Amino acid sequence: MNLLTVNNLSVRTEHQSGPINILDNLNFKLESGKSLGVVGESGCGKSMAAFAIMGLLPENMTASGEVMFGKNLLNLPEKELCKIRGNRISMIFQEPMTALNPVQPIGFQVAESLILHKNLSRHQAQRQASKVLDRVGLPAKKFSRSLYPHQLSGGQRQRVVIAIAMVCEPELIIADEPTTALDVTIQEQILALISELVIEENMALMLITHDLGVVAENTDQMLVMYAGRIVEKGPTNKVFEHLAHPYTRGLFASIPDTEKSANDLSRHPENPKNSRLSTIPGRVPEFWERTKGCSFADRCSRAQAKCFSELPDETRISNGHSAACFFPWEQNA
Repeated sequence: MNLLTVNNLSVRTEHQSGPINILDNLNFKLESGKSLGVVGESGCGKSMAAFAIMGLLPENMTASGEVMFGKNLLNLPEKELCKIRGNRISMIFQEPMTALNPVQPIGFQVAESLILHKNLSRHQAQRQASKVLDRVGLPAKKFSRSLYPHQLSGGQRQRVVIAIAMVCEPELIIADEPTTALDVTIQEQILALISELVIEENMALMLITHDLGVVAENTDQMLVMYAGRIVEKGPTNKVFEHLAHPYTRGLFASIPDTEKSANDLSRHPENPKNSRLSTIPGRVPEFWERTKGCSFADRCSRAQAKCFSELPDETRISNGHSAACFFPWEQNA
């Protein structure tokens, strides 16, 4: 059963050259209890898609299309959205120090959602909040509920943000690069914690990241975004088995192969270039720099004349797997 259905979602803003789309006709679905990975470089529109779903766009931007979550969220007044945000849909932000209130203790910040959305008394909410903080690895014996965010480490603050997102037992969690500000060891712990809680509570998860490895390990479905559009989507295992879009291939080729790099460096210590990572030339265009054709054409080794003048539609690669490319990699490539 589809919990979230996004149809032709676009986000537009005014520019000196006229109205410009930041997001362009996004279409995807997310079932209850399933996980969706959204991957791409910085500036591709991943976080903007999450903000559009949550109704948190800046004032100078407008969204069109449909975000169906029982009702079309784009048509709901702010008062109705406030009843859904933090209650039925929650978001884990990538920087906990800016997501948390620096002048409120962590116990109150977790309890606040229960007071607002579940009509619990302050005592009941604080008791429930303490249980959730225990569950995310912050036991009361070691971490007083009267502590303030600045008294915790980055990983501990992110656990508080997860507790706030989980406390009302939402149907959908949107995790926007939840481990960006953390070191590698803590990243693994946080991702494992999110996955464990989502599975236990049968929640749906939308995981936004630039890390293909994280997507491979933690999601059932995935979207690859580039310049405000979805360029490839499908079951995670199918996308990884057959990387159809040149951009997806470029991202995959950029993943470090530590064993190969070590071997190359040992054989050619005088030439460290042999151990350099593969990169995609160029950069993601700003939204006002996008052309009528495929936005990836300038960086693509497979681009032909039509790629610069026409926008590619989705091409079916296999059942449930598609790519927006005129010249996707063939199935047997």
